[in-house]
Amino acid sequence: MKLYRTDNGNVVEHEGSYYRVPESSWDALITHDDLYGYLLSVPCDGQRIGGFSGAGLQAPIGTQEVWAAGVTYYRSRDARMAEAKDAGGGDFYDRVYSAERPELFFKATASRVAAPGSHVRIRSDASWSVPEPELTLVINPRGKIIGHTIGNDMSSRDIEGENLLYLPQAKIYERSCALGPWMRLGASETEARQWKIKIQIKRNGECVFAGETSVGQIKRNFESLAAYLFRSQKLSHGAVLLTGTGVVPPDTFTLREKDSIEIEIPEIGLLKNSVVVV
Repeated sequence: MKLYRTDNGNVVEHEGSYYRVPESSWDALITHDDLYGYLLSVPCDGQRIGGFSGAGLQAPIGTQEVWAAGVTYYRSRDARMAEAKDAGGGDFYDRVYSAERPELFFKATASRVAAPGSHVRIRSDASWSVPEPELTLVINPRGKIIGHTIGNDMSSRDIEGENLLYLPQAKIYERSCALGPWMRLGASETEARQWKIKIQIKRNGECVFAGETSVGQIKRNFESLAAYLFRSQKLSHGAVLLTGTGVVPPDTFTLREKDSIEIEIPEIGLLKNSVVVV
């Protein structure tokens, strides 16, 4: 089952057909006591849509906060250790990879999130910018994972590598995150761990980087990540949690304006954005 947020309201896809969801508020859907059960009832009562093309897609987020987990893949651990070595912080990433408590950091407010087909941005004061393709958890206010989507955690690696205290500047800025193209419901963690994450970056129509990883390589349990996020804080509209990246472009690569980023998890869909400088 897939749930779409569009310019013209919310749409659910079930068994190949599309239906208008009576509830127009995305926040109300995310906070629903039984979202999956509610959406199963929509085909019985809702308005069927013929020829739904996905036009006018918005990011699958209402007023939820966006958070991210770091160093959840071994490949990410190695890359972060290398970039932080000169700043004396390489050992920190090794330690957090092995620690019981995960690295969690605030990524974006909903207003800073880029929708499918829109622009993501790279900082004008950064010289080494990369996308980070990630499976993303949609979590309700009770800390329960209710769905999955695709996330792009845009990062300024030179800024983060210069000093670990610069992490917020490397990670949090206008349109430094993209989500979409929609939310997939009904998949267990066991099923999701069989999925592949693919990324392709095109420049002037030609592929300049491509990579792939498996969700199964994520070290940490999804429910554990969600539980740590909800410790000692109330997220009244739920949250969106990016689970880390296992695809790291080579150190010689950096994004440029007008690059096209395509991130695909076949069981969810394809998230595509172009790059501009901010």
